[in-house]
Amino acid sequence: MKKLNIKTKRLQIRPLELEDLADFHLYRSNPEVTKYQGFDVLTLDEAENFIIDNATKHFGKAGEWVQYAIENLDTKKVIGDCAIKLNQEDTRIAEIGITISHLEQKKGFAKEAIRAILAFLFEDKQIHRVVEIVDTENIASISLLQSVGFRKEGHFIENVFFKGKWGSEFQYAMLKREWSLLK
Repeated sequence: MKKLNIKTKRLQIRPLELEDLADFHLYRSNPEVTKYQGFDVLTLDEAENFIIDNATKHFGKAGEWVQYAIENLDTKKVIGDCAIKLNQEDTRIAEIGITISHLEQKKGFAKEAIRAILAFLFEDKQIHRVVEIVDTENIASISLLQSVGFRKEGHFIENVFFKGKWGSEFQYAMLKREWSLLK
């Protein structure tokens, strides 16, 4: 099976590898980076095990999150990661997520990566709908989603218990036909 490999002007989105461990752990161990994520900070061993487990997964399996490295082409460093999951009941629907290192935020990398992922899903894979769930307090992610054309579809109030408290989330989505109008 061909592995996912997406290139943009500055980035390459590709499978996570053990060689990425130091870069991956650098930001995944930072509490500010994981603050709004459904996961907590990772130890080095947990990060290594995550990468090893993730290597057994592949794009296209319904209901399974697959994580991909976001590599800066200039520095050859992993500056973040993104995840894609096809809906368990209908693989024409995808959910995505993105994490960018605290050292690389506010440089346009997240927007560049998410646009490339959307192009891949809508244009190459003919996905009908892409969804992203975001913590209502995560203003940076909300701004990112709105800036690439996602629309808010739902507001779930105290629907998830994580990190010792109830959290609220927004659901954002985009349809293939909406993406086609934005290109």
